[in-house]
Amino acid sequence: MTGTGDPDARGVDGTDPESADVERAAAESADAEAADDSTIAAEDGDDGPVVTLAHGAGGVRMRELIDDLALSRFGDSADAGSASDGSADLDDVGLAAMEDGSVHALPGGEQSLVVTTDSHVVTPLFFEGGDIGRLAVAGTVNDLAVMGATEPLSVTCSLIVEAGTPMRVLERVMDSIEATCEEADCRITTGDTKVMGGGELDQLAINTTAVGVVERGSHVADAGLSAGDAILVSGTVGDHGISLLSEREGFDFEGDLESDVAPVNDLVAAAMAAGEVTAMTDPTRGGFATACNEMAGAADLGLAIDERSIPVAGAVASAGEVLGIDPLSVANEGKVVFGVDPEDAEDVLAALQNHPKGEDAAVVGEAVEDHPGRVVLDTGIGRRYLSEPEGEQLPRIC
Repeated sequence: MTGTGDPDARGVDGTDPESADVERAAAESADAEAADDSTIAAEDGDDGPVVTLAHGAGGVRMRELIDDLALSRFGDSADAGSASDGSADLDDVGLAAMEDGSVHALPGGEQSLVVTTDSHVVTPLFFEGGDIGRLAVAGTVNDLAVMGATEPLSVTCSLIVEAGTPMRVLERVMDSIEATCEEADCRITTGDTKVMGGGELDQLAINTTAVGVVERGSHVADAGLSAGDAILVSGTVGDHGISLLSEREGFDFEGDLESDVAPVNDLVAAAMAAGEVTAMTDPTRGGFATACNEMAGAADLGLAIDERSIPVAGAVASAGEVLGIDPLSVANEGKVVFGVDPEDAEDVLAALQNHPKGEDAAVVGEAVEDHPGRVVLDTGIGRRYLSEPEGEQLPRIC
């Protein structure tokens, strides 16, 4: 596969993808701005703009929210920690890096601590393939794993419960948390419980935090890609989002639709043991499209992706077509997108495919020097930019 910055890179309609995409992006931006203005005009009071569901979708709007609220206050421009002698420690990773977790050098200089946290809401609480308890543990363990910390030292669990929630619901959730911790070889070591009044919460929200260690300087970052690195995905994409929406809305599609929610720290460990993994992320909110765009942006490289190589289950593809939702742009909860040294790509692919959670793994593209920060999707009949979603397709799925 080659890059797509050459004059022969044409869109489906024969136009250059970059110029076509710029025009399309401008139109979409104008439409989105008009829609946002309309929403704000309808909802704003004296306090100005309001938070919308789009801000929680994991794409452009969420990053804007984080930039405005968090990075402006807590993001260190150098993004470095403080070494024991008071100097900057460039092996540390803080908020400004926008990674799946943070990295902090431990005394002694041989290891670093990796920390990640996440909050989880989903409707319904129990769905085909999982539930909010499994989602909470898997999501946090996976965020830790894609930083290179595949053996969690500790996981915290805080429950925020609506008064009136049946006790048997909480018991089922805690049983699921226990089983998922056993699967991920981790344990809950501390936590908290809060109860809200009836109507103040939709039954249950869970916050989990996990910590692990890596050898100093060995954490895996989104920005670690180099030109020529192979891009792999560990299995079929879109399973969680498409399945959950179908169940929530009562659609009865032919074929098996089931969330992929699972802890994949053991799968990541197998991949890292097989070859040099240069970058990793889990394609949760915003899906495969957002994960690829974030990796491209962090490394200031382009990604050339072959759409025909991306594994999508037949039932998911069919349901997505009926629902008008692209499986590449919805959440996954048991998959990983890898950047791999090209010399090790086949070995890593074999390790993934030999693992029960990676049987459908595939090489889907490569990192290129052309179109830095952008993802070009080869559809087989042309090329187009694979953009990340700007709005909220599926509220409350992770």
